[in-house]
Amino acid sequence: MSFVIRCLDCGHAAPFTPNSMQCPKCNSQWREAEYDLNEVNKTFPSELANRAFDLWRYRELLPIHNPNPTLRLGEGGTPLIQAANLGNMLGLPNLYIKDERQGPTSSFKDRQAAVTIATLKEAGITEMVAASTGNVAIAYSAYAARAGIKLWAFVTSLVPGVKMREIALYGSQVVKITGSYDQAKKIAAEFALQRGLYQDMGARTITAVEAMKTIAFEIAEQFTQLNGGAKDSKWKTPDWYIQAVSGGMGPLGVYKGFLELKKLGLIDRIPAIVPIQADGCSPMVDGWRKGLAKAEPVLSPSTRIETLATGDPGRTYTMLRQRVIETNGVFESVSDEDAFRAMHVLAKLEGISAEPAAGVAFAGLFKLVRSGVIKPSDSVVVNCTGHTLPAEQFLFGDNWTRDVNLSEQFAQADTPQEGLLAALNNVTPSRFPRVAVVDDSGEARRLIRRILQSQGDFEIFEAVDGRDAINLINKEHPDIVILDLMMPEMDGFAVLDVLRGNPKTANIPVIVATAKELTVNEKSRLQGQIQSLMQKGDFLNDEFLQEVRALIG
Repeated sequence: MSFVIRCLDCGHAAPFTPNSMQCPKCNSQWREAEYDLNEVNKTFPSELANRAFDLWRYRELLPIHNPNPTLRLGEGGTPLIQAANLGNMLGLPNLYIKDERQGPTSSFKDRQAAVTIATLKEAGITEMVAASTGNVAIAYSAYAARAGIKLWAFVTSLVPGVKMREIALYGSQVVKITGSYDQAKKIAAEFALQRGLYQDMGARTITAVEAMKTIAFEIAEQFTQLNGGAKDSKWKTPDWYIQAVSGGMGPLGVYKGFLELKKLGLIDRIPAIVPIQADGCSPMVDGWRKGLAKAEPVLSPSTRIETLATGDPGRTYTMLRQRVIETNGVFESVSDEDAFRAMHVLAKLEGISAEPAAGVAFAGLFKLVRSGVIKPSDSVVVNCTGHTLPAEQFLFGDNWTRDVNLSEQFAQADTPQEGLLAALNNVTPSRFPRVAVVDDSGEARRLIRRILQSQGDFEIFEAVDGRDAINLINKEHPDIVILDLMMPEMDGFAVLDVLRGNPKTANIPVIVATAKELTVNEKSRLQGQIQSLMQKGDFLNDEFLQEVRALIG
């Protein structure tokens, strides 16, 4: 395949050799691969139908001459999942998750490692250096082991011990740095320079950026298939692409992938690029908000999400900022607490256990939806960059488990079944807060139930319409009612009138949950009748759960 490496500073084009890490003309380390797209079009995409759905199906657009199939571990080809539950909660029906957890080492860094190690093996390189906060070193370690390449992995002392042990398990040499990630990168660079070793340099590593392009290629193919197929040979793209960033390499590569598809005439538009950072280390977001072309370094990151603790993104921010401007995207940041909360929501609603960095991306999505930046009619893809391996203890509060001691119950019971039932009766308190959920949408009732159950012990009753609600409330006398307004026959307003007219139910607190924008008259009818008015898209808001707890506490 015909490609060259072009310098971003002087424009000089040169052949690609992995161990040549700077422009031979001006010594710049900022270069990118450039392909003969006319030649690419001869085989791409016409031959895709006959290829496996993995990273290497796009080999015409990767900087390697002869990919070695014996090095592969199943990289790429991760699913694009429609997030129906989360989308319904956010009022965002076209929400999709690119599930990069399903790579060989459970993160999107597998793409970077697969392409880079393949090129190093092709070039005969047998030793390399990488600085990492965990995922990069794990991915490189796996592929380096398969290729017979020695890896020196420089990690900060904040990297969880379980990740360090996994790096070592593959045979890599772990070098633990008591300092920041930026300091670890400097020490790794000096080590590589002294020994004359190949070094992964993040966004300056050509193979790393090129590998991330394949995320864009896959999204375009998958999004097209999920939305009715291609028309006029054009693939479809979402309105927004969201990813948490530390150094920013991922979105740079994804943008380049979409750009190449556009140049090939396969897509008409590039999604708006949205990088999300943690508040405790957000130099890119701070620079964006101040209108700066160059980010001001964060010298002392204060986030517990160590994989995002790059305090000085350098030139990557300048480049990524331009991509965000070109696509009408936006930078955003969220707190660690918002990220951890998003992890819980994602797991409990979609069955996806994501790493804290991915939690940052989803918390950013929630924030942009609530602020109105992302509209209900928009289509969105969020990169779930990795799995939480393992779930860290600090994600959970006290009493996240309950103990069931069966030994005494079995000894005293006549049968094992009676002992088990008695034991289970001890699992829960003798009395739950009792909640009635009234909504004609089964999906909405299910979501509200799951939200409440994920937050504590509630006894939940459901009513499918207004008349059913009156009968249920009179019978069960719940502690609180969550009431939809817009129901057929007997709507929520009529239910409220009946409840307030009955002395036995007049004082039951009611939270109205509606997807409808209420008129002034409708809001006036609710005045003094309810405790809170919540939009259904606000169910992720802490205010909803605080309101429930305050009213039943």
